[in-house]
Amino acid sequence: MPLAVYILGLSVFALGTSEFMLSGLLPPIADDMDVSIPQAGLLISAFAIGMVVGAPLLAVATLRLPRKTTLVALISVFGLGQVAGALATSYEVLFVSRVVSALACAGFWAVGAAVAIAMVPVTARARAMAVMIGGLSIANVLGVPAGAFLGEHLGWRSAFWAVGGASAVALVGVVTLIPRIPLPERRPRLRGELAIYRDRQVWLSIVVTALAAGGVFCAFSYLAPLLTDVAGLADGWVPTVLALFGVGALIGTTIGGRVADAHLFGVLLSGITASTVLLATLAVFASSPAAVIVLSLLLGVSAFYTAPALNARMFNVAGAAPTLAGATTTAAFNLGNTGGPWLGGTVIDADLGYAATAWAGGAMTLVAIVFVVVSLRLHGRSRVVMGAMAAPADVDRSQRV
Repeated sequence: MPLAVYILGLSVFALGTSEFMLSGLLPPIADDMDVSIPQAGLLISAFAIGMVVGAPLLAVATLRLPRKTTLVALISVFGLGQVAGALATSYEVLFVSRVVSALACAGFWAVGAAVAIAMVPVTARARAMAVMIGGLSIANVLGVPAGAFLGEHLGWRSAFWAVGGASAVALVGVVTLIPRIPLPERRPRLRGELAIYRDRQVWLSIVVTALAAGGVFCAFSYLAPLLTDVAGLADGWVPTVLALFGVGALIGTTIGGRVADAHLFGVLLSGITASTVLLATLAVFASSPAAVIVLSLLLGVSAFYTAPALNARMFNVAGAAPTLAGATTTAAFNLGNTGGPWLGGTVIDADLGYAATAWAGGAMTLVAIVFVVVSLRLHGRSRVVMGAMAAPADVDRSQRV
């Protein structure tokens, strides 16, 4: 695996830390900015929505720009967004800084994924994406708890400064170690790139990605109150269990990245099925502290075990437009990260309890399995058709089928 791919993974560590660290910083931010906790929570939604909108938008806007130059510009804007957040004197300024950071983050994900894919052979696509997603996993294991620690001892602004520093390190790595990726001889045309959205397999990949991610985060977003109010654990256990989820995510990403290139649909079916079973088990045994702790670790494994395959599948079906493929995958994951918690909140507002978020998440992943099966059947048919077209002319038509 080229060193440059690991540099992209380091960059994703900074991006992921910024995206998720606010979950541990909402109370001090709300106090400092004189807003309610729900208003402070909108900063998380703003980032997710910025990712959904920004990924395809910036992919299209930078389509004809040099890849390395684009990465340098985006990681720079992201870092400046962290500085602006650290210096924010009002909630409105902080909100805008989060939106700008999200747009830059989404663009970097989309272009970075395309660059990583361009540097490796087709048989190593899932492994390359596993390295990038590994940066996100490590952000959950180290970055997010570190941000919460800094926020508690040095104030919430120190967490933003820390991510800004990590962004500066990533910028140096991108400038010095990312090779120049030449643009294709035929400059990409927007109409040709957008043609990928005529493919049913592209839309199936979007739906599967959003449902698989949304199902897990439907429950994970409310894991803290489930741990304390249902399982009866002390507040001090929450960071530990969240870190265990991150450890599971790192394990799952590593395994999935090594297996998915050879068994892509097998990884998708087994991983999403495992998440469905684990979510149902979590709902049943939510009052057992030991069970919830173990299941949180295993859920991290199953959720991120499928992530490299989900990314690789999109690049396989939308290979004619790699930048838009990366952007579309990013948007799909964040649709899930937005829709899943919304569904979980709806379930809680209906007085069904925190454990019911796991049932709702399991329903989402169950539907995802159905769409994976549909995609697999279409994939099988297309291979039969391609085989028939490649058959010798003197072979009987019935034999071809």
